[in-house]
Amino acid sequence: MTPSASAQTLEVPQAPQHSDLNHTASDLDFDLIWPDSENLFQSIMSSDTTDQWQMPLGTLPFPPLVQDVSGLSFGSPSSFDNRSSSIGTIPSGGSHQAVRDVTEMVTSSSSSVTAAVKATSITSVFLDACLHMFFVRFIPTFPILHRATFVFRECTHPLLLNAIAIGSLYLGPKDSVAKVGFTLLKLGFLLTLAFTGRDLMAAGTYGSGNFSMWQSLITHCGPYDACKGVQLLITALLGQIYGALSKNRSIRTTSQVFRPLGFLWARHCGMFDSESYSQENLPSPTATEPEKEHQWRTWAAREIQQRALLAYHILDGLMAQMSGDGASARHVANPLHLPSSDAAFDASTVDEWLVHMRSWKHDQPSFRLVFRSLFPPTSSFRPLEYHFSAFSLRVVLEGIQSLVAESDESDLTSVGVPDRSDVRRALAQVHETISMSIHLAAPERLEILLRWHTICLDTMINSTVLSRHVCLCHSITQNVSGGTRSTKAGFDMIRWANSEDARRALLHAIAIQDIIEQLPRGRAHVIHMPSSLFAAATIYVVFSLAGLATVHLPQSIVWQDALLYRSDLNLDSDDIRPSRSETRRFVELGRTDFPPGGGAVRNLLYELNSMQKLFRCLCSQWGIAHDMEEIIDQWISLCH
Repeated sequence: MTPSASAQTLEVPQAPQHSDLNHTASDLDFDLIWPDSENLFQSIMSSDTTDQWQMPLGTLPFPPLVQDVSGLSFGSPSSFDNRSSSIGTIPSGGSHQAVRDVTEMVTSSSSSVTAAVKATSITSVFLDACLHMFFVRFIPTFPILHRATFVFRECTHPLLLNAIAIGSLYLGPKDSVAKVGFTLLKLGFLLTLAFTGRDLMAAGTYGSGNFSMWQSLITHCGPYDACKGVQLLITALLGQIYGALSKNRSIRTTSQVFRPLGFLWARHCGMFDSESYSQENLPSPTATEPEKEHQWRTWAAREIQQRALLAYHILDGLMAQMSGDGASARHVANPLHLPSSDAAFDASTVDEWLVHMRSWKHDQPSFRLVFRSLFPPTSSFRPLEYHFSAFSLRVVLEGIQSLVAESDESDLTSVGVPDRSDVRRALAQVHETISMSIHLAAPERLEILLRWHTICLDTMINSTVLSRHVCLCHSITQNVSGGTRSTKAGFDMIRWANSEDARRALLHAIAIQDIIEQLPRGRAHVIHMPSSLFAAATIYVVFSLAGLATVHLPQSIVWQDALLYRSDLNLDSDDIRPSRSETRRFVELGRTDFPPGGGAVRNLLYELNSMQKLFRCLCSQWGIAHDMEEIIDQWISLCH
């Protein structure tokens, strides 16, 4: 696909257009898909903010806010085509003054946010359109809320506003939309986490005077929830997704810092111990409609809780990779079971749901058992004998990524962590599982393989650390990743670019680019796309700087050979006789058997220019792509 075609593929889908977002609410109510959007809008505009920080969650107007801290080959390609502040001591007895200070801070913050709402022309129609886009664009790629049973008035306002903030990203690339999303996020939850942290410290320092807000957040329970705090978990999850991929660097840092909180809240509320929905509770064919509805909503609440926890594992793995550091939880010990089928979750009526539930195999394994199956005593490259949804496969992949993050390039692993050879064999099994999962939709398979190739690339070298190393060597300021992990002393980029590891990484990088260009419109914005594309660009620039911009690639790719070393297959590493696999000849010997002018050829410097255009398209969706594109622009200048 040409660069211009790629850009068209990544075009942001537009929201339903309204003639004038400044009409009065009474003129627009009949247009609202979610009628309660008008109530939400009116509560935002409420001027009575004096004591709102003390109100229980879910009451009007809103919980408190912290001041702004910012200023189709649908699979792995089998061939490649030709392309040429510190805190001081608190005085004893100052608790009342501290509470008053916090109250004044909240009141001031709330007023400034209300003013921002007015300045950005947010209307009830706009909120409605954002929520609609959240469900039709974001949820299909990240199925954590159940649209069929979604009830607006049963959701806390921070959850709604974070969902709306994400939905606003799909409305277009204008700066005004980005500002609107950021304003909504301030009204939502992510920055409230900073206040919550102070609230906890204050509870221990000052007493329980300002602990009511924390209690209202952690004790909220929906009408069908199995335990408390589920909406808090989802709210934080959505806020951290928005924050991790935001253009605002302060928000990105905040999101990273508070990353472990979701797991802590879940354990505190007993979410990992909640019983799953029992098949015995399924209503009989003769049950009344109210009975069916009650069980459907009960099941949906259990499923949402489980998926929210699993989504936290996905986000944690992604953020760990983006920072170049380790995960916040031990993913391979995950006791949760595989979620219900996507068909059941996507059912739009209770009767359709019942049909899928009665045909679904309910004795699903836990993820802990799945990971044990991936690391058998003897090598196995057979697909796993479980029925995985796309969502479940993403959880499995992030579990493997967490193991990659726990070892360094010297393959020095922590006690009890599989070495990289075992991890690569597990990845080979997962690839076979993905290939054999014929029930997956083509775009879903592409999205999963996109992440698979990125993790495989990171088994060769930590791409985040490598990108920081390139920037450091050439005095380029980078704000994409935090963390302190660096390349080992004496690392030679040019020498590495001529290594077997580098050639393996390159094959995965090219696959990443090819997959992104295959993704159809409307599915081109999964949350791991920016980091995957940036990892591929990092490999390209290292090859280009090493004078290896033009590469002759295998005509066909065997991905097991691209991933696994001879030692992984228990073969003699000293035996370098060419095998029958063209892929293995390329990665081991650095050449193919094609005569000059034959085979597949890529000019990586040209591909970097194509990638830069892809990032410009991603900028309209995920703000972090702005910083990534700026770095790539400077990398391209270095290579000329």
